[in-house]
Amino acid sequence: MLDFLSQRAERLARRAVELVPFPQPPLVRTRYPVVLMHGFGALANLMQGGVLHAEAMHLRGHGLLAYAPHVNPYDTITVRARAWADRLDTILAETGEEKVNLIAFSSAGLDARYLIGSFGRAEQVASLVTVSTPHRGSPIADYVFSRPERLRSWAIAVMDFVGRAAYEIESPNTEDALYELTPMFVTGTFNPAHPDHPDIYYASWAGRAGRGTDVPIYPPLLVPNRVLYAEAGVNDGLVAVESAKWGDFRGVLDADHARQIGLRLAPGEFESKDFYLAVARDLGERGF
Repeated sequence: MLDFLSQRAERLARRAVELVPFPQPPLVRTRYPVVLMHGFGALANLMQGGVLHAEAMHLRGHGLLAYAPHVNPYDTITVRARAWADRLDTILAETGEEKVNLIAFSSAGLDARYLIGSFGRAEQVASLVTVSTPHRGSPIADYVFSRPERLRSWAIAVMDFVGRAAYEIESPNTEDALYELTPMFVTGTFNPAHPDHPDIYYASWAGRAGRGTDVPIYPPLLVPNRVLYAEAGVNDGLVAVESAKWGDFRGVLDADHARQIGLRLAPGEFESKDFYLAVARDLGERGF
């Protein structure tokens, strides 16, 4: 018994003071800086530093030039893309680089495509990787507009209120922003006007959870998950897998829309920091 206690005490002491040869995280290299772009909504309020800030700091811990700036989360694609262009100018000036790698979550993928196309920033973008971007729109936007007028107006007013609290620099424009997420607008208007640029590497990831899967989902996403499943199949609570596919489709994440940006609100093994690091490592291996 005494020998057992002695061995246990030695193990505990060793664990407390043990030195490993390389305690620093291994370096990951990309040719160009990495910019993480957040999507629609004010989830930034729920995280210190904002959406994808922790993931960007994790990338920096591995030696990457990584940024996760903010734009108005409740505005139109044009307004958001203009703000992203300003952020891009700041990043390029600070790093002295000519291009960046964009990793865009949710609706930010549309912002990025607009930035590349309508704002003519293709020469400043080496790659665009989208994560659960509604490249064919989301029927959830149609669902919101199909609600009775009073309920729809109340929901939009709430989002406008939260948007003003989240980002005081510009006033929100929730109703128009939601319309730009409808399948009719994205497939009929946006996509024809924003084809892929031949000099940019495009890749995408989708997410799945809830109905039709064995992946737990954040409870507030249960209703949109079921509505979307009936309309478009397996989804992450807000974006269907099929809608998220674009360019070099890399696969499906076992994570709902919230967990993909680090909100651990449902059980699961997916780690957002590890995922975005893996995406950056893959870009580096591809020469970007």
